[in-house]
Amino acid sequence: MSNTSNFRQAISDAKGQALIGPNVIANALPYVGGGLILTALGTFGGLNVLRTNPGIFMPTFFVAIVAQIALFFIAQNVAKKGNNAVALPLLATYGLLTGYTLSGIVSVALQSSGVGIQGVGFAAFACGLTFIAARPIGSNLSEEDGMALTKTVQLGIMALVVVIVGQFALSFFGVYAPNFLEIAISAIGVLLFVGAAVVDFFVLPRTYTDDQAIPAALSMYLTYINLFVFILRLLIAINGRD
Repeated sequence: MSNTSNFRQAISDAKGQALIGPNVIANALPYVGGGLILTALGTFGGLNVLRTNPGIFMPTFFVAIVAQIALFFIAQNVAKKGNNAVALPLLATYGLLTGYTLSGIVSVALQSSGVGIQGVGFAAFACGLTFIAARPIGSNLSEEDGMALTKTVQLGIMALVVVIVGQFALSFFGVYAPNFLEIAISAIGVLLFVGAAVVDFFVLPRTYTDDQAIPAALSMYLTYINLFVFILRLLIAINGRD
């Protein structure tokens, strides 16, 4: 799962604040779109490596994860300082690396007879629908309702991260969650990141000014990448691994 620390920080920064960036969402959207396109290219590259030279995929996968985490913090700090000339190449590289790390789960989905390319397309389409539905809801939340939702989603994501890390650690010992538990975890992940999409439209205009579009875009980007991942996980779990 992609890094979510900026989401928690944004919630903390937004407490008790009025709108300081009413147009930051609109300003961030081109960066979000560009990041998603680069992520798709990175995923295509990862799938090509899996197809042509699978022996090097796992080593490069772990290198990409480490580099992705490091770049996230570097790019976030650079973007907050307003140095777009440096932040943009860093974020572009981050998007490509994220796509490469996503190629594993996308490959599993493509190989599943119950998911396939149509399932991958459905996950992407569902993320788009979530954006359309979340925008009016999040933008019109009252202060009380908005902060209550952000705290709920924040606590849920923190718990989800603990579960995912535990799953990852147990997998090294050959211990995997039963299918019903995987379905439950994935469904909860989908619900939490749908909630996070709503929260973005409440939190980000209270956290970033209009000229801080890049860090706002990074927050939105991570929300939709994680939503995409958990929708795919849910589809794979429901249909079973072939």
